[in-house]
Amino acid sequence: MTNPDLALDYFIRAQKRLKAVAVLFEQAAFADVVRESQEVVELVLKAVLRRFGIAVPFSHDPSQSFIDNAHRFPPDLEARIPRFTEISRRLRRDRELAFYGSEDVTPSSFYNQADAVEAKGMAEEIVNAAAAWLTDAPGGT
Repeated sequence: MTNPDLALDYFIRAQKRLKAVAVLFEQAAFADVVRESQEVVELVLKAVLRRFGIAVPFSHDPSQSFIDNAHRFPPDLEARIPRFTEISRRLRRDRELAFYGSEDVTPSSFYNQADAVEAKGMAEEIVNAAAAWLTDAPGGT
């Protein structure tokens, strides 16, 4: 982890994706809201890991890295690890299904407004919670 600006870049890109999630929601593209919300969460959580000098896993769910490194975070962040883990794992489960579907699931008819509201809310929660640790990252504002 030699690029100190990468954490902030991830966070800024996640914030922009969250705006795209709002557009998808307005278009009733609920499966896409679920998928993009997962990507927002993944980017933000990986930004937090980078911010604290922790190697970013090659996984769409970085929650185990938070659990394994809990002692390296400030107490206010450490207290949020159970919620971060819950959100990351939940959205990770839906990542491929929401995008590709399967033989018995067509994403556009499987995911509904309630699913989208929940996923979008989780993404917003993560972005808002992580802002305190990321906006003062090296190279940050």
